[in-house]
Amino acid sequence: MMDIRHMETDDQGQRLDFISLKNSTGACAVFSNYGAHLVSLQVPGQGGRPVEVCLGYDDIAGYRKHRGYLGATVGRYCNRIGGASFPLNGETYQLFANDGANTLHGGQAGFDKKTWAYSVTPSGESITFSYLSPDGEEGFPGNLEVSVTYTLTAKNALKISYAARCDQDTVINLTNHSYFNLAGGGDIKSHTLQVNAKEVTATTADLIPTGELLPVSGTPYDLRKPRVIGEALLEKGKNQMFDRARGYDINFVLDGEGMREAAVLALPATGLTMRVLTDQPGIQVYSGQGLDATGRNGEVYGPYSGIALETQHLPDSVHHPHFPDTRLPAGEQFTSTTIYAFEVA
Repeated sequence: MMDIRHMETDDQGQRLDFISLKNSTGACAVFSNYGAHLVSLQVPGQGGRPVEVCLGYDDIAGYRKHRGYLGATVGRYCNRIGGASFPLNGETYQLFANDGANTLHGGQAGFDKKTWAYSVTPSGESITFSYLSPDGEEGFPGNLEVSVTYTLTAKNALKISYAARCDQDTVINLTNHSYFNLAGGGDIKSHTLQVNAKEVTATTADLIPTGELLPVSGTPYDLRKPRVIGEALLEKGKNQMFDRARGYDINFVLDGEGMREAAVLALPATGLTMRVLTDQPGIQVYSGQGLDATGRNGEVYGPYSGIALETQHLPDSVHHPHFPDTRLPAGEQFTSTTIYAFEVA
C-alpha cells in the first residue's frame, strides 16, 4: 500500500512530499523526496503493536532547520574529508569546509538538502529516489547520476539499495543517517549493541582518521558480544577518543566481505531486535550525544535519544590509500545495499 501527502514546494516550485509504504504485517515506512529522507519507520512489536523505531520530524521545516541529518541520504561523500580537499588524477579538488577545517556529509548543501525525483513500484513495495548532481557541485568533479531505492519487505526489513554513475572520475561514499530507538521514545541506554568488527579507525580530535586501525580489545569499542549501551557509556579512562566524544562516534572496520551481518541492536525489555546487514567495509556508530531538537509530535530529542548505524566506506579514504577505495571511474557503476531487518521475540 502507498500514500502520498503533499507537504510544500521548494524554491523552484517542485513538490515536496511525504510518501508512505505499508506491508501486510502493519509495518509502515514514510519517506520524503526532500533529501530522500526516511521520515518514520513503524514495525510490529510485542503483540503486533506498532513501534516507531526511528527519529524524525512532522514537516519539511524540521529537516531544513536542524543539522542532525535525521533519516537523510548523505552524499556525495558521507562522513568526513580532512582539510576540505582531496587529490584525484593529479588535481586537488577544494570542497566546502562545513565542519571546522573539514568537509562533513557532502558539504554545505549535500544530498540531504536536495529535491529528488521519485517513483513507486506498482506493488507499493519500493520507492526509488533519483538525483543528478552536476559537475562541480560542492566541489566534486563530474555529473553524477545517483539513485536510492527503499524496499519495505513482507518480513519487516527495510532494504536500501544505492546506485550511481558519473561521466568523469570522481569519489563517492553514500549512507543513510537514520537514528534508531527500539523503545519508541526515551533514550537508547537500555539497548544492547553488537558490532562485528575487530578494529576501528583511530581519529584526531576533530574526528579525522589518522590512518591507524585500532584493535577494539580492551576498549569501549569492543562490541563483538552484545553490550548494554548505557553501561558502556559509563566507561572512562580506557580510550581517549571515546572519552572525548562522550560515547560512540567512530567508524568500525567490519569483519568479512560481501553481504553480511554488521551489527545487532536489541531492546531486551521488549524483545525487539534490529539486524544490520551490508556489503560495505565500515559502519559509523554514533550514539546521538549531540542531539538537541524537537521532533515528531513535539518529542524532545536530547542526547542519546537515538543511535545512528551508518554503513559506508571508511571516512577520509581519499587521503589513505590503504583504506578501501572510494574512487568511481567514469562510466562505471557504483552499487551498494544495506538492510535493517526487524524481529520480535
